[in-house]
Amino acid sequence: MIVFWVAGLMVGHTQTWTMVEMNREITGPQPMTGLVLWPDEARGRNISYGKSIQLEFSYCLPCKVVMGCRDDGTILYDWSWFERLLDDVASRGHQLVARFRYEYPSGTDVDGKRGTTAVPQYIKQRSDYHETYASNPGGDGPTYYADWSNTELQRFTLQFYTDFCKRYSHDARLAFLEVGFGHWSEYHLYGNELQFGVNFPTKAFQRQFFLHMNKVADGLPWLVSVDASDRKYSPVMDEGELMALTFGLFDDSFMHKSHEGGFNERCWNAIGRGVRWQTGVCGGEISYYSPKDQKEFLSPDGLYGHTWEEQARKYHITFMIANDAPRGGIATAERFREGSMATGYRFVVKRCETNGSHTRMVVVNEGVAPLYRDAWFAVGDVRSTTSLRGLLPGEECTIEIAAGADADGGNVNIVSDCILPQQKIEFSARRF
Repeated sequence: MIVFWVAGLMVGHTQTWTMVEMNREITGPQPMTGLVLWPDEARGRNISYGKSIQLEFSYCLPCKVVMGCRDDGTILYDWSWFERLLDDVASRGHQLVARFRYEYPSGTDVDGKRGTTAVPQYIKQRSDYHETYASNPGGDGPTYYADWSNTELQRFTLQFYTDFCKRYSHDARLAFLEVGFGHWSEYHLYGNELQFGVNFPTKAFQRQFFLHMNKVADGLPWLVSVDASDRKYSPVMDEGELMALTFGLFDDSFMHKSHEGGFNERCWNAIGRGVRWQTGVCGGEISYYSPKDQKEFLSPDGLYGHTWEEQARKYHITFMIANDAPRGGIATAERFREGSMATGYRFVVKRCETNGSHTRMVVVNEGVAPLYRDAWFAVGDVRSTTSLRGLLPGEECTIEIAAGADADGGNVNIVSDCILPQQKIEFSARRF
């Protein structure tokens, strides 16, 4: 740090530098982090739990926003359904974690019938499109499967994400996007036979999809299931080019009884290789394997020998769906807030000085994960040129702002174009 302060004097800031006596605390979960509820649950519990969360999760259906396709291949959209979802979540000061899906065993949200795919109707009406069916795969109920032999489905899938990201990658109402294939887009077909090019996309198409997402995401953090580490389903583990992409990971059976030492931990270790969290968001959903998993994972005594805080730190978790937790008696609003604050980034100002025309500070991330979108320290309306994005836990950065801070730092804040007007990124600073 001595080099920094000396360097600062060498670039023309010859005025006297004085300490900025800031006293700030982080009072709640930070934007784009924390425990997550579904919109219905968040809406019903907003008075008591609204300040304990920053994110809400929802499955999303391509068939709800696609109206058809022109002869030249242009997809016709009506985004009203998705806009209503975004606006509803944002009305509570929260951001959405979205996952578009085709298959959902027993799901009735497409047309009221169990297991209907969310493939757009214009594709289903084609004479060369033929879905397959399983009556009860994995005991989860009736399931229809998208026809991956169909070239228009393949083309549409790529074009859909191009169009979606062009429209929403910089929309502050949307925090993260989860993508994938199979049941719930979770990269598996439990209880059914895997048939590439029939009920699951070929590895060649998957490769094309991953590279396409990396191209079109335009800064929007996107995640795939840790199950994509399974070579039976996915090409990712066998291709260095795919492994080098900065996608994140989600795990939809987090903290179940056999998570540690079992399939889930092996998946994390394989596809994450201990470093993916540094560039890709890590999240998921607390397990439903046992009814008690969601309801008891926040117990101070832990679940199956592991506490939530321990697991959040180990896997560098940024968010985790815990929709049923408030029904178990343990996850009070205050405990939910504490659990949320155990995730993501946590910025601490270790030193701050001003000479009247410039402000400089040393900032450390004391959280368990980096921030995955841009944010900047600012004095009033003047931003630093150094983004906080990517600052790893335990790492420090030096920041200079071309404006003078007040003596108590009252005009120092963190700003971001990726959060809602109702949200604020807090930081901790103790009197120096």
